[in-house]
Amino acid sequence: MIVTAWKNGRHHASETSYGLKVAASDRDRFFDPEEDSAVLELGGWVAPVTVNTHKDSFWGPACRELIDREIGCWLRQNGLAPWPKGRPPKLVMVPLGRNRFAVRLHGGGTRPRLPAGRGEG
Repeated sequence: MIVTAWKNGRHHASETSYGLKVAASDRDRFFDPEEDSAVLELGGWVAPVTVNTHKDSFWGPACRELIDREIGCWLRQNGLAPWPKGRPPKLVMVPLGRNRFAVRLHGGGTRPRLPAGRGEG
């Protein structure tokens, strides 16, 4: 699935929150509403990131963001944030199992990569 990088719109780096926006159809297909969180394996990052999915904003019609400070760090480390106004980067999020996903660059980028032996689903 393709996800879009998201930020809360604040202009000061210390106050900016980052995340990944999921399409409603992908949320409904790939996320389990009975789970309180999802685990993201951010390509090349030191450890998986657990994000809260037990919130009305994720399951409502408008927002659908997976938000965590580590996502912002990962986006900045990979040169994806900040981005030009109105042009957030697209990323590929590959389901690995129940509410667990690998996240990598969209469009043939060389980093980050999926762990060896993991295919796209």
